[in-house]
Amino acid sequence: MTFPVVGMVGGGQLARMTHEAGIPLGIRFKLLSDTPQDSAAQVVGDVVIGDYRDLDTLRDFARGCDVITFDHEHVPTEHLRALEADGIPVRPGPDALVHAQDKGVMRARLDALGVPCPRHRIVADPADVVAFAAEGVTAAGADAGSDGFPVVLKTVRGGYDGKGVWVVRSAAEAAEPFRAGVPVLAEEKVAFVRELAANVVRSPHGQAVAYPVVESRQVDGVCDTVIAPAPGLSEELAGHAQELALRIAKELGVVGHLAVELFETADGRVLVNELAMRPHNSGHWSQDGAVTSQFANHVRAVLDLPLGDPRPRAKWTVMANVLGGDYPDMYGAYLHCMARDPQLKIHMYGKDVKPGRKVGHVNTYGDDLDDVLERARHAAGYLRGTITE
Repeated sequence: MTFPVVGMVGGGQLARMTHEAGIPLGIRFKLLSDTPQDSAAQVVGDVVIGDYRDLDTLRDFARGCDVITFDHEHVPTEHLRALEADGIPVRPGPDALVHAQDKGVMRARLDALGVPCPRHRIVADPADVVAFAAEGVTAAGADAGSDGFPVVLKTVRGGYDGKGVWVVRSAAEAAEPFRAGVPVLAEEKVAFVRELAANVVRSPHGQAVAYPVVESRQVDGVCDTVIAPAPGLSEELAGHAQELALRIAKELGVVGHLAVELFETADGRVLVNELAMRPHNSGHWSQDGAVTSQFANHVRAVLDLPLGDPRPRAKWTVMANVLGGDYPDMYGAYLHCMARDPQLKIHMYGKDVKPGRKVGHVNTYGDDLDDVLERARHAAGYLRGTITE
């Protein structure tokens, strides 16, 4: 029996952890990476170094692969259509992935489906931003002054981890996003209670599973902590969020993992903020906290294997991102963390340590949320160097 080959475009930590999840299944991986030093390129045996934006490179890479998937959403849509025309299964396919690549396309499609979203529209220039702000002065839930500001501006393509996103408070501040020369999406600044994420996985024949809805806490636009399940979230709203994510996955034809980032409002609603069609930071807790991780289920889905159980193993699991700090060598720090907390799960990405860069994450779990949170925060802080005892 010949086990299938998964072609993974992108050599970051998501590819590294997806490869790890495929090893027990006997799945072979082939990686298209920018450099040999990329996180996944350090551990995958079959690595091709090349530019994912070049169609000939993609076509050469795809030879010998049974399916193509991704650890980012930046491959040009037309290139993915060309691979499909060549007979290569691409999962998620370009018709689905474009909704994670282009925020304008996403918003238009979600509107057509009746999915609740923040008020939004494409704006042409700073004067149009002023007009958009004014339209929202009386909008329910908008965090706005008498002139409608602040509003959120986003480039429709290419943004992540707070990049390509601006909170602007005047027409003068609104000029910067337009300098990139790409369409700009304006959105109301939602007065949300907290951010949530609903992670689901869907296979080609329509089987789907939903993970517990989690709370995602951001610092400077970057995910800092994820709590699974989201504390204090009612069963009704959690079920609604899961059903919403499953519906979006079905309607958009998603194959693989879909993360639906949500705002929870004070009046008990959820609004869709962003979509990601790949394993996602808000699902890293599942490596140690779920029966089947998001990475393992993504592999299963793109190969149309039966999906695994997404239920949690413990009452609470907390994921804390490890960001680079002032100490370039974390080896001594994680020896300390291992000795202090033998139940701690540390996941390092093999990246050079740079201030603010995601270089790993830690997972903790248990029955007492305060204890689980403290253990995760201490480990992440000690690894970064902001905690020294």
